Amino acid sequence: MKLGAGGLLVSAAAVFAGTFLFTDGTGFAGYVRAAAEAAVVGGIADWFAVTALFRHPLGIPIPHTALIPRGKDAIGRGLGEFVQRNFMNPDALVERVRDADVAHRVGVWLADPGNARAASRQAAGVIAAIAETVNENDIQEGLRDMIAARVDAVDAAPLLGEVLDRAVAGGHHGAVVTSGLRAVAKTITENRDLLRRRVHDEAPRWVPAYVNDLIFEKVYVSLQDFVADIAGNPDHEIRQLLDGKIVDWIGHLKTSPELAERGNELKSTLLDHPEFKAWTDGVWTSLKDHLAAAAGQPESDLRKRLEQVVLSTGRRLVEDEETRRGVDSWIGNLARHLAERSGPEVATLISTTVERWDADETSQRLELQVGRDLQFIRINGTIVGGLVGLVLHTLVQTFG
Repeated sequence: MKLGAGGLLVSAAAVFAGTFLFTDGTGFAGYVRAAAEAAVVGGIADWFAVTALFRHPLGIPIPHTALIPRGKDAIGRGLGEFVQRNFMNPDALVERVRDADVAHRVGVWLADPGNARAASRQAAGVIAAIAETVNENDIQEGLRDMIAARVDAVDAAPLLGEVLDRAVAGGHHGAVVTSGLRAVAKTITENRDLLRRRVHDEAPRWVPAYVNDLIFEKVYVSLQDFVADIAGNPDHEIRQLLDGKIVDWIGHLKTSPELAERGNELKSTLLDHPEFKAWTDGVWTSLKDHLAAAAGQPESDLRKRLEQVVLSTGRRLVEDEETRRGVDSWIGNLARHLAERSGPEVATLISTTVERWDADETSQRLELQVGRDLQFIRINGTIVGGLVGLVLHTLVQTFG
């Protein structure tokens, strides 16, 4: 385009020189000379104007030339302010969000099963990536503190008393008592020889051994029968006595300050135990491994649940107008907040970025973007100048 515009100017200059050298400037040659002369003037003037935007014409530092390199920083600031004022305007952004009906469009997209499946896949991947990238020590420590705080906030003894009270009210303690009695009977059976030796050791030395054996067998069988009778008869008086003792103990457990204090001490010991730390660390490790494995399996519970959540969210956005209004309002408020907070930062980013550009390189970039159209100014200036010169010469010849 530069060659085209320059060639047209050179052609006009050649015509002017030809009519000046080889004609007397009268008649038709006069009209041609006037048009060519004005075309040269118009072409040179517009060449100067276009060139002055990007550099000094002919390298001469004429005042008010090389406007873009000289005013680059001001242009950057103006561009930043223009973007902030026209593109980061809070009211304009909120109105645009309202007109766009974002919530309904998002709902339609999410309600499509294929899109929901893709969204759940991406969401699962994000969850797994976050789990992998977060500081493991911070998560484990935070999880441990959270569990410890929840446990520490609970009074252990009254809570245990409440649980046992419900168990007794439902008759569930009977099975525990029966199991305990059967364990006692088993223990007696397994330690029969030990008990026999104990009877012999405790008996007077003058009592014959066979008498001790008879006494032991009698006591042993009676004891086993007694325990078995208690275990097999829920209405046994000993069972009733045990039930009463259990109820009294539960009441004491729920109201006794001493037992409450002991329960809290036991709870503190548990929270300070190394196994508690190992358990909480293991909880996070297991959860992270589960998330990583589930994120890559299309049929995992995680992916299926996420897909159902996405589908239900999409349907709700489509069908529930109140929900859509709430989401659109939230998006509008977010857009306003971002515009108010980020508008000046965007303007500053644009201006500082332009300031870092090299002046000559910036001028070349802009010339490559808009220079083609600017060369048409030179072409039009040459043509229009020639026509104006022709008209003026015609007027002079007609009325002069």
